Amino acid sequence: MAGSGLSNQTGAAIGALAFPVLGPLGVVAVRQYVAAIVLVAVGRPRLRAFTWRQWWPVLLLAAVFGTMNLTLYTAVDRIGLGLAVTLEFLGPLTVALAASRRRLDAGCAVLAAAGVVVLMRPRPSTDYAGMGLGLVAAGCWASYILLNRLVGQRTPGAQGPAAAASVSALTFLPVGVVTGLRHPPTAGAVLCAVAAGVLSSAVPYLADLLTLRTVPAQTFGLFMSVNPVLAALVGWAVLGQGLGVPEWAGIGAVVTANAVCIAARER
Repeated sequence: MAGSGLSNQTGAAIGALAFPVLGPLGVVAVRQYVAAIVLVAVGRPRLRAFTWRQWWPVLLLAAVFGTMNLTLYTAVDRIGLGLAVTLEFLGPLTVALAASRRRLDAGCAVLAAAGVVVLMRPRPSTDYAGMGLGLVAAGCWASYILLNRLVGQRTPGAQGPAAAASVSALTFLPVGVVTGLRHPPTAGAVLCAVAAGVLSSAVPYLADLLTLRTVPAQTFGLFMSVNPVLAALVGWAVLGQGLGVPEWAGIGAVVTANAVCIAARER
């Protein structure tokens, strides 16, 4: 679980190194290609056998998958890795809280909201567009969770996610061509983008697949709470994106809210 989280955030940081050449759009396009290759190799979808009842959630999942990565990477470019991932993390937290009516979960929601207020407090340097993109990524992640459940119910194995990744990659194909023509890529930038795809898509997917065979889903979800902290640490170590005490307090509030919510549900 630690390796999966660290790989995911390190991949995002390495992808950010290619932003000056490819931009977030170009890096996301390459990441979508890598994700499609990995998921198709694992899932081996039989697309011709899909019915419309199976196709429409797959198409929605493909749209959400691409939008989620694009808004997250653009947010990383504007506000840094740690803050972007923390705001995106509100997506799964909202899904978890929406299904509960306990007072404890209401308290967790208030704590998470307080953390967001701290992170988005008005300052001369506040990038509200970047913050907004992080929140859009959170909404996409919440939709991604719900759609993945539906796709998993209607398609066998990993065929649904593999099909969605393929559609998303095809959508980003002209984007990658246009980006390459307008901003000729360097070998280093392409390698960083490919590394982002491998570390943020292939490695976490396979690691999570192996982990969930032995680790209970609730425990896995609890450990996912550490991802914003890992993102902040990796952003500082790889990208030199330091955070102040208020930012760490906001991240801590969101992480604590998620951890308490999942731990209480498990108990």
